[in-house]
Amino acid sequence: MMFIRDTETSLRAATDLVNSLPEVDGVDRLATLDDLAAFLREHPYSGVIRRDDVELSELRAARSRLRMLWTGDRVSAVPIVNAMLRESKALPQLVIHDGYDWHIHATDDAAPLATRITVEVAMAFVDVIRSDEFDRVRVCSADDCEAVYIDYSKNGSKRYCDTGNCGNRMNVNAYRRRKAEESA
Repeated sequence: MMFIRDTETSLRAATDLVNSLPEVDGVDRLATLDDLAAFLREHPYSGVIRRDDVELSELRAARSRLRMLWTGDRVSAVPIVNAMLRESKALPQLVIHDGYDWHIHATDDAAPLATRITVEVAMAFVDVIRSDEFDRVRVCSADDCEAVYIDYSKNGSKRYCDTGNCGNRMNVNAYRRRKAEESA
């Protein structure tokens, strides 16, 4: 499964944004302007970026709504995506800039950063839904993790997030359980 570059870029940014919620690991990873700056270094956006407390607050508020896309299925995601696009007055257009080939922008460059990110995520989920790949939108299977991820593996078998060592930890736990059962 391959998504086009801008879809995958938006999905990766959305995943990191949702995983900054304190519900994931008890730490709010988007609490300060420095956290916002780090997010923007990892996920650069074009257009107006204020890097102020208002922008930080708007982006923090958008996270819970974006997380809703991971809590349901393909059908339940559609009204969420449609509402995001409708409320933002999205108007998709092809653009080319900064060395990127043709891609879609659906908001004005002067729109608030949180709005632009929300619309980009909604547009990425349009691709996920239309390509019938929603089963790759997942919450970590580790019993103590609430992180979200998109499974980009070839065979769609990924079960754990990349935010910590969930896969290793769960494999060690399973190994220890098997060894304990064998010796019992």
